[in-house]
Amino acid sequence: MTEFENIVIGKSSIPSLIITVILMIAIPVIFFIYWRRKHKEQTNIQYLIAGAVGFLVFARVLELGVHYFCIIADNPVSSFINGSTVAFVLYGIIMAGVFEECGRYIVLKTIMKKNRTRENAVLYGIGHGGIEILAVFLPAMIMYLVVAVVFSQGNVGSALSTLNITEETASVALPSVQTVAVFDYAMMAMNVIERLLAMLLHIGLTVIVFYGIKNAKKGFLPLAILMHMLMDTFPALYQRDVVQLWTVEIWASLWTAVIGFIAVRQYRIMK
Repeated sequence: MTEFENIVIGKSSIPSLIITVILMIAIPVIFFIYWRRKHKEQTNIQYLIAGAVGFLVFARVLELGVHYFCIIADNPVSSFINGSTVAFVLYGIIMAGVFEECGRYIVLKTIMKKNRTRENAVLYGIGHGGIEILAVFLPAMIMYLVVAVVFSQGNVGSALSTLNITEETASVALPSVQTVAVFDYAMMAMNVIERLLAMLLHIGLTVIVFYGIKNAKKGFLPLAILMHMLMDTFPALYQRDVVQLWTVEIWASLWTAVIGFIAVRQYRIMK
């Protein structure tokens, strides 16, 4: 596996990854502590837990189950979706919008019937966005850090053995190792900003869905689904190498601002 022998871990890779891991933990913790201390009387921890469980059930179990059949498994459906950029993007944004927003709606509508305060809606969003960081992105960053430390020792053979990288898995592992090698403070900042925007996005969309439930306005669920789909359009295009990463960040900032504006307006109305 000669392709690994030319990989050199950058000087800033390990420290920037360490900081990224710390900040990934800090983001949801700070959001929770700030909101809980500010609105202790109006919030219930159950909404935080419900937001976390809702994400895990609808986005990480049910949605991934559909992805296995439509994306991962070898069948005519997956072949069509993976073979067409348009189909891949449409499939990805529809699944994300439908599963996550319908998940919010189902949990808030049928399970969380008590203490329906606007402050609890925000707490639910913190739980949803927070567990996404802790269960999805934090493990990935920790794995990157482990890879960086192992390869920084200088013995490629020992590194491959430690990480259990074989001839069969080399092609899959190589892109991750290459990413680790060039990881720097700019990539750290981009990852942290992306997660901050995602937290604000989840809070905003939760408030919008919650407003529709509390005021019996059915149009707000489709609105949340549509906005979620639009938000995910550029990330899906980036996965297909259609757009640059910096355009994804600009697009995400734009839609976070739009969703935030609508959510703040609905939050104030619910007072």
